[in-house]
Amino acid sequence: METGIKTTETAVKVKAEKEQVIALAGNPNSGKTSLFNDLTGSHQQVGNWPGVTVEKKEGKLTCQGESLKVIDLPGTYSLGGYTGDELIARNFILYEQPGVIINVLDA
Repeated sequence: METGIKTTETAVKVKAEKEQVIALAGNPNSGKTSLFNDLTGSHQQVGNWPGVTVEKKEGKLTCQGESLKVIDLPGTYSLGGYTGDELIARNFILYEQPGVIINVLDA
C-alpha cells in the first residue's frame, strides 16, 4: 500500500512496510499445521490426535515479492472456549487482529 505525501516541491511516495499477518484457525486435526508446513517450509510436528499444537507457531512466506507472516493457531471448536490452547487461538484472533484468517476445514 502506498501513501502520497504532497510537498511544495514534489510528491513523495512512502510504501507501508507493515507485514501482512495470516492466521490459520480451525478445529483440531483439520490440517492447519500441515498447511502451515507447506506454506512456510517448516517441519512442525503433526498428528491425528487433538492437542498436537498447543501454542501458536510463526513462519514466513514470500508471495509475489511480499513478505507474509503465517500463524498456526491451536485447534479450537469455538472462540468461546476456555482451555489453554483455545484461549491462545481466541486471544490472538481478538487482540492481534490478523489481516487474514483462514478457517481450515480439511487440508
